[in-house]
Amino acid sequence: MIYGTISGGVYALLALGFTLIYGVSGVVNLAHGSFYMLGAYMFFVFGASGFFGADPMLASILALIVAVIFVGAVGSITYRLTIHPVIGNEIAVMVVTVCLAIIFQQLMLLGFGASFPRVSWPKGSFLLESTSIWGVSVEYSLILAFVVSLVLFASLLVFITKTKIGKAMRAVSQDREVAMLMGINTKRLYMLTMIISAMLAALAGIFITTSIEKSTGPWLWFRPLALSLTIVILGGLGSIKGTLTGAFIIGFAENAFIFILVELGWGGVEFLRGVVALVAMVIVLLLRPKGLFGKRIEMEE
Repeated sequence: MIYGTISGGVYALLALGFTLIYGVSGVVNLAHGSFYMLGAYMFFVFGASGFFGADPMLASILALIVAVIFVGAVGSITYRLTIHPVIGNEIAVMVVTVCLAIIFQQLMLLGFGASFPRVSWPKGSFLLESTSIWGVSVEYSLILAFVVSLVLFASLLVFITKTKIGKAMRAVSQDREVAMLMGINTKRLYMLTMIISAMLAALAGIFITTSIEKSTGPWLWFRPLALSLTIVILGGLGSIKGTLTGAFIIGFAENAFIFILVELGWGGVEFLRGVVALVAMVIVLLLRPKGLFGKRIEMEE
């Protein structure tokens, strides 16, 4: 129950960027998992290098900030050079973003090899300690990831519903041509959306790898992509409310599945966790393709 709730909250942050870029621009960004992976790698690089001084905790915080900004910049460049020229052609966008994911994978292989660098908060940090919640031992790093995820989720909701830029995003999602006639610069808005999406993916990559995965690798992009796709399909493409609901459903389902297998005496089955998301995605596509809340319901309200 506890781990299902925490996993759901963290997964919501992972899928939020995917939902945002699709809801605003209609882009199915299959490179979303690569920004997650890149965030984890950059956190490792900037944190492990000692670039930001001797204080390990301060260096980790600065590494997190720089890694997120770096991934946001990479997201803007890749959007402008590769996605923007083919936007509007869904098949071309998916092909381009898959190619981007493979390119990032190969770059990580060239730069870091096939090893799996450990990604964690500094030794001795209180975040590596545990506390008891209803009799369940939970690391403070998991609690931090959960709280940050929910705060960012709520902040984005406020941003979309209350700010001028957020209202412009909703307008573009409803009718791009009319929004352009009203003077909204869709090119800049799509670019901003991509930057926010990439930064959210990077944050998810850092918090999930430091609290759950504990390591990164060049093939890390596939599982978060599968999770993101499952959550947004389950909740409804473009629906922020559906993303949160879908994330908690997947979080609970994964942990329940693993718990049942362990209770049946099947040890070492953590690697089967990802099967739950893939099976759930297939079932939803067969039974309710629009998801729980339908297509872009949040943008239409």
